[in-house]
Amino acid sequence: MTRLRRPHRLIHRISGQTYLWLAMLIFAASGAVTRKLTEIGAQHLIGDAYSGNLRNPISLCNVLFVGNLCALILLILIYGRQWNKATLKQLSRKDWVSLTAVAILSGALAPGLFFQALALTGLNNVILIGRLEPPLTLALSVWLLRERVNIWQFIGAIAAFIGVILTIILQPPGEGMMNVGGFGLGIGELLAVAGSLATSASTIIGKKYLSQVPLGIYSIFRTALGTVIFFFIALALYGSDHFAGVFSPFLWQWMFLYGGLIVVVGQSFWIKGLKTSTVSMASLVSSFSPIVGILAAYLILSEAPTQAQYIGGSLILVGIFLSQIGIWYQTSKRVASGKVSSIPAQQQVETGMGFKGM
Repeated sequence: MTRLRRPHRLIHRISGQTYLWLAMLIFAASGAVTRKLTEIGAQHLIGDAYSGNLRNPISLCNVLFVGNLCALILLILIYGRQWNKATLKQLSRKDWVSLTAVAILSGALAPGLFFQALALTGLNNVILIGRLEPPLTLALSVWLLRERVNIWQFIGAIAAFIGVILTIILQPPGEGMMNVGGFGLGIGELLAVAGSLATSASTIIGKKYLSQVPLGIYSIFRTALGTVIFFFIALALYGSDHFAGVFSPFLWQWMFLYGGLIVVVGQSFWIKGLKTSTVSMASLVSSFSPIVGILAAYLILSEAPTQAQYIGGSLILVGIFLSQIGIWYQTSKRVASGKVSSIPAQQQVETGMGFKGM
């Protein structure tokens, strides 16, 4: 009987790893796909009803707003059954406050900052600077949640942090840069840093207060409220004509594909893979995200890394490698002691994915 069960278990294990790799590929390529869609939109300009000028229907704001709406429709179709009275009654006032905070930070603020960063700097910069999120989350977890880390994770986080800093300050001089302490700091790079801060804060809130909230309620609420908040913030900052072209059929046909593939398929594959894979495997797969993202930027956008990105990226990869040793060591100790928690682990490995396009 034992011999007959082993192939069955092996198939499930391989299947889970395959789902993780597919999800990672989707998430890692999402930034390049986002930029490519805006380039496609620039080739299909439409008339602006407000000013009569031609506009790109697939602007970054339209991508975020309409892409979230399309993703929300698909999420409701998949997880809508979780929104029932029995489940909703189990959520406390603290749960709803925490969900609202997460929706503001990771559903509206962080995506908006990352998308604006994409408009002002190269995709590779956004990918590498997004690696600031794991060490920030680690530091906040130790400070606020009193989590313990080993020396490998600590050194890895320091190396990744230094790599991000070098990526920012070694950028060649260009337009839209501020001179701070003799270093040129680009606005796009600073926006990417702010997006990482918002994402880290959201992750800490989720780890502390939302580990027991059903995935469907979490995903739908965050996407819906985040979309509404982003819409009104954009209206206040840029005016009503900023979303010109939002009803373009050309935009919506691309956004249903974008939102469905990146948000729904990507997240579903990731969660499916986590159910049948170990935490260390999921973390290892997510660590390849920046490499695949930079490769996608080169293949899809012909964006080659700069010298600053090579230097900073190399140190970031060293930090990722050291962190993986620490995660493997920590996971081995938990397995040996019989203390394994899948929900915090899911949130932990997702922080390593970085910018996912949405």
